Formats: sequence, C-alpha cells, structure tokens
Amino acid sequence: MTVVLLLGSGPNATACQDWPRAPFDRIVVINNAWRVRPDWDDLIYPEDFPGEKTPEVLGDGQQRVEADAFVPAQNAYGGFIWGGGTMAFTAGYWALHALRPKVIAYLGCDMVYAASGDTHFYGTGTPDPLRKDVTLRSLEGKSARLMALAARQGCALVNLSVNESRLVFPRALPDAVAGVAPEPFDRGAVDAVLAAEEALDYQVPSGRYWQQEDRFDPAQIDRIDAMWKALV
Repeated sequence: MTVVLLLGSGPNATACQDWPRAPFDRIVVINNAWRVRPDWDDLIYPEDFPGEKTPEVLGDGQQRVEADAFVPAQNAYGGFIWGGGTMAFTAGYWALHALRPKVIAYLGCDMVYAASGDTHFYGTGTPDPLRKDVTLRSLEGKSARLMALAARQGCALVNLSVNESRLVFPRALPDAVAGVAPEPFDRGAVDAVLAAEEALDYQVPSGRYWQQEDRFDPAQIDRIDAMWKALV
C-alpha cells in the first residue's frame, strides 16, 4: 500500500530536501512546495493560486490536481465545512480518496506562524489558515477529523515535523513511517459525530462554501469541532 509524503510550504519543508525517496511511494506537494524537491508526483493548488507560480513543464508522471479533482474528493468525506477550507486538509482528503494510502506523512503544514521573519520556506507569505474563515475555527478539530476518517479506511496520519504544530497527528521519523499503524478510534463515537454533521446539512457540492456562509452557524461548527477534538 502507498506511503505518501504530503508537503506544505512551512519553514521546515526544506528539511526533506536530502531525504531519500524511499520509503515514500508518492509525494504530494501543496502550492509552492513543488520547489522543495524535484521528484514530486502531484501538485495540488486552489483556483486563486497564481499560474506564474506553478511549474512551466511537468516531468514524467507528474500531474496537477485542481478543483475539478479535489472538490469531489473532499465532498466524498463530508465537504469543506466539516473538513476545513485550507489546502493542508484538502490535500489530505484528496490523497485519501485518490491514492487510498497506508500512511500520509505531513511536513511543512504545522500552521504556526512567526510574528516576524519567515512564515514559509520561501520567505514571507500569506498564512492561509489564519484568514477569517468559518471552516477554520479549530485547526485541531479539523485535523482530528481527518485523522479519524483516515483511520476508518486503514490509513495512518503522522506529522514529520519536530516543531510546534496545530496538527494533532502523532509524530514520526521519516525512516519509520512505513511501519506506522492508524490510531485507534471508537467507531461508534466517530459515527455519532458524522451523524451530527449530517443532521445540520451543511453540504456545499460546488465547494464554494463562502458564497453561502450566512447559513452556517459558527456555534454549531464549534460544537462539531469539539466533538472531533475530544476523540483524540
């Protein structure tokens, strides 16, 4: 089964520049992270990502993953309101859906930003998860949800970072990721949270949830996020 390295643009993303390709079968990069190492497989970015910041030429086996692919994938796991509207989570759901991996190992996605100095490996950028957004009220809750749904399909999520992180995934070393097992979750408890989500009917099939933001109650989103966070 596939072991995925999922690479964001945090300052520590460059830690993997000299890592051997093994044990990773697939390298998924978000936004600018394709610049970190040349042997990536899948570049995922949103509709508003500037075209001039993407590679001009793709290598053999490399592909772009855009909204027409990642929106249906995230919808298959409950949609953006519950899954989170930042690419770190969207990339995770896409990988779960498209690659059916054994392990997804995150790096450069801690979503902790320095008050001054570099916020990304390439310098200072716009911290997407810090924007005012109804889906990002609890990054911890969203990451707990992603980890629980991954575990349901036999996939372990780990964080290769050694830095402070908003992700609640267990930490791991790169040379040990192939042997990691999913965290145990109570299936009944997970089903109960999913039922609570479904009862609210916050699905937005287009993925453009911000166009319907007035119909979402932040207190209800906070309640669901807290339920996910409590599972870990």
